[in-house]
Amino acid sequence: MGIVILLLMLAGVGLMLARVLPTAFALVLLGVAIAVAAGAPLTGENSILDTVLQEGAPALAATMLAVLIGSWLGKLMEETGIAGTLVRKIVEFGGDRPTVVALGVLAVSALVGTVTGSAPAAMMAGIIGIPAMIAVGVPKTTAAGTILMGIAAGMPFELPVWQFFSTALELPVDTVKGFMLKLFPFAAFFAVLFVLVESRRKGVEHAWSLASAAERDKGGSPRERRRARARRMGDAPWYALLAPVVPLVLALGLDLPIIPSMLGGVLWALLTTTRPGHLNKRLLRTLYGGFEIAAPPIVLFVAIGVLLAAVKLPGAVEALNPLVEAVAPGNPVVFVLVFTLLVPLCLYRGPLNVYGLGAGIAGVLIAAGIYPAVAVLGLTASYNQVFGVSDPTSTQTVWAAQYSGVGPQQVMLRTLPYVWCVALGGLIVTAATQL
Repeated sequence: MGIVILLLMLAGVGLMLARVLPTAFALVLLGVAIAVAAGAPLTGENSILDTVLQEGAPALAATMLAVLIGSWLGKLMEETGIAGTLVRKIVEFGGDRPTVVALGVLAVSALVGTVTGSAPAAMMAGIIGIPAMIAVGVPKTTAAGTILMGIAAGMPFELPVWQFFSTALELPVDTVKGFMLKLFPFAAFFAVLFVLVESRRKGVEHAWSLASAAERDKGGSPRERRRARARRMGDAPWYALLAPVVPLVLALGLDLPIIPSMLGGVLWALLTTTRPGHLNKRLLRTLYGGFEIAAPPIVLFVAIGVLLAAVKLPGAVEALNPLVEAVAPGNPVVFVLVFTLLVPLCLYRGPLNVYGLGAGIAGVLIAAGIYPAVAVLGLTASYNQVFGVSDPTSTQTVWAAQYSGVGPQQVMLRTLPYVWCVALGGLIVTAATQL
C-alpha cells in the first residue's frame, strides 16, 4: 500500500509539472486519493469526508488570515506610496553608483519581504527598483535577482511564513521564530554576496537615464526641487516608512501574537498617511485589494491542509513508515549531504516544494516519527529559500524576470548557486542542533 501512495504522489507531481491541473486542485485530488488508498472510510473518524476534507480544508486558517492581513498591509504600502518612497530614497542616496543602488534596493526588498511575499512584494520593490538599477548599469539579470534575493532575505521575518510553519508542522511560533533567526544570517550574507559579485560580472551596462536633462536643468534650490518631486511622486512622510518595521517590533520586541502584530502595521500605515475623512474608503478599498492578492495563496493553503490531513491518517502513516524509514538518512552528515543534493527537487513545483507536495512529505516525516518536527522545519524552511528565489514557475520570479527583460531560467541559473548555499547553511544548523 505504501508503494501505491508513493505512485499517487508521483502522479500528482506529474499533473503539476505538466500543468494538466493547477497545483491546488492537484493537491486536493491527491489528498483524497491517498485517503482512499489508505483505506479511510467515507464518513466518521479518520474518514475522507469528515477528516480529510471537512477538517483538513480549514486546518491552516490562521495562516490564511495572516496572509490576508499581510496582503492588506502590502496594498496599503503600495497605495499610500510607502513602498515607492522607500525605493526612491534609496536610489537617490545611491546616485550613479551601481553597487550602492543595488544594495539599497536589496535592503528595501528585504523589508518589503517581511510584510508579504510572492509577486506583490516583487512589484512593490521592483517597479521602481529594477529600472533604477538598470539605469545606473546593473545587468538586467542581476537586477531581477537582486529583488528576489532581497525578498528571500526578508522571508525569515515574514510573519505569515512563521504562522504557516507553526500550524502545518504543529510547532509553537517561538520554535519557528528561533530557527528563522538562525537562518536569517545565511540568507542575508548570500544576498549581499550575490549583489557584490553579480553586479560586477559583466561590468556596467547603462540602459537609460534616471532623470531627463530637462528635469536636471529645472531651477530652484535643491530643497525646493526635492519638495516638488515629493509632491509629484506622492512621497509618504518619513514616519510612515516605519510601517513594515512595526509588525516586527511588536512580534519580536514585545512578543505579541502574529495577527495582532500585523494589524498594528496596518493601523500604522493607515493612520500615518490618511486623513480622517478618507479612512473609511481607504480601509475598505485596500482590504478588498488585499483579498484579490491573497486569494491564490489562500486556495493553495486550503489544498495543503487537505493533503496534510490525508498523509496523517493512521492507514497512510502505517503504509509509508517502513518505506520512508528505509531511505531517510539518520546520520547528521549524511542528512546534510543527501538533502543538499536534493535541493533542485523543490524547483518547478517539484516533490520537495513546501507549497506543494513537499508539505505532504513533511507531514509524513513527522507523523511517522522519522525526524522531530523541528528538524522538518529546518529542512522545509531551507528549501523554501530556494523556491522563493530560483523557481522559474513562481510568480515573483516570472514577474521580476519579465519586467527586467530576461527569461526566468536566466534568473534561476544566476541565483541558484547562492540560494543553494543558503539551504546548505540551514541544513547544517538543523543537523547540528536537532539530529
